[in-house]
Amino acid sequence: MVRSPYVVEFTAHEEEVAALRRKVRTRLEAWGLQGLVDEAQLCVSELVANVITHVGAGTPTTLALLMNGTFLRIEVHDPDTRALPTLIAADVQAEAGRGVALVDAVTDRWGVLLHADRKVTWCELATVPEARPESGRTPQAARAVALIDLYGAASPPIRSRSGRLGAAEAEETAILIITDLLHWLREQGRDTDEVLDRAQMRIDALEELSWEVHA
Repeated sequence: MVRSPYVVEFTAHEEEVAALRRKVRTRLEAWGLQGLVDEAQLCVSELVANVITHVGAGTPTTLALLMNGTFLRIEVHDPDTRALPTLIAADVQAEAGRGVALVDAVTDRWGVLLHADRKVTWCELATVPEARPESGRTPQAARAVALIDLYGAASPPIRSRSGRLGAAEAEETAILIITDLLHWLREQGRDTDEVLDRAQMRIDALEELSWEVHA
């Protein structure tokens, strides 16, 4: 399927966001990328809201959807090269400052490109999403189970007769994994509180996306 770049020029106002979300849905469905609609709409909403908040309502803005290999690329262009989106550890209860964190949580990668007359805030979503395991778990939960089993094998606690970790033992192993990871991060000179805040924001973002999908 040929997926030529789709470009929309608009003026950044809150009332434009709903129309942009509809256009994104229509375009992705035409491209056969229905599975990315919810994530893409969320990204567009947050990136445009970022322009409205930090650059100003009424800013001439451009939205572009295009393919970058096997990734869907979303770009939002605006003329202000000073107001740069920043990933911050916003309080989990905060209503502001979480837009970039949401984008970071649901995309595979994102960034900012600076040109002489504009900046381009972009993010990318894999067009071949990780399949949900047959168990029905999310990919995140499936990876966690595999890691807990692997960690348990390295330092085997008491297991059930089936050879699997019991619920209590699995929880203790998960805590041990988190503790070791935080210890490693501290050795790298990283702020573990900030890391935990970012992890919580990712969880909140995924839950918010799930709520939007099923609402």
